[in-house]
Amino acid sequence: MPNVEPNRLPATTLVKLIEGGELTAEAVVRSCLERIAEREPVVRAWAYLTAEMALGRAREIDGAKTQSLLKGVPFGIKDIFDTADMPTTYGSPIYVGCRPAYDASAAVLPRASGGIPLGKTVTTEFANRQPGPTTNPHNPDFSPGGSSSGSAAAVADFMVPLAIAASSGSSRALGCSRRPACGSILRPSTRLASWRAWWAISRCFGRR
Repeated sequence: MPNVEPNRLPATTLVKLIEGGELTAEAVVRSCLERIAEREPVVRAWAYLTAEMALGRAREIDGAKTQSLLKGVPFGIKDIFDTADMPTTYGSPIYVGCRPAYDASAAVLPRASGGIPLGKTVTTEFANRQPGPTTNPHNPDFSPGGSSSGSAAAVADFMVPLAIAASSGSSRALGCSRRPACGSILRPSTRLASWRAWWAISRCFGRR
């Protein structure tokens, strides 16, 4: 096993180590939670954390013998995507405590692939211009970018190896331009994932 904290390892390495029995999913989740506890007061990347649920899911994965694409990898979900087991506020005070009836595909697909959600990441209100509290993890005096600031900052600060983001106004591009270490930005093919159960400024310009 590499001599580095699990939260700093890329997702591909984590999957190999977990499937090879060199690392447990629970150890990875605990490492991420420790990093969050240390840095969240400054970075403020999270709208909601689900530590106990994540640890429980990690133990289930450790007890299973199956292989999967994201086995044991913790991830964050931008708070414009509906989640039935976590609040979804769309970054707005008028939706505080909102509990959707079902999950968006952005939450379903990584879970089905063995990923472990740690919580919801901060977004600007309705993924628009009203900024959230997230700071740039490299320098709190600088901007963290646009509506996906929570997801990108969480990855940049090694809180999670992966986070789900979206872009209707180039928030992912802004994030990467202002956070050189923000992590990988992946965009699925058009119509690969369902449009249902997430807040988009525009169905024409919204990009996951």
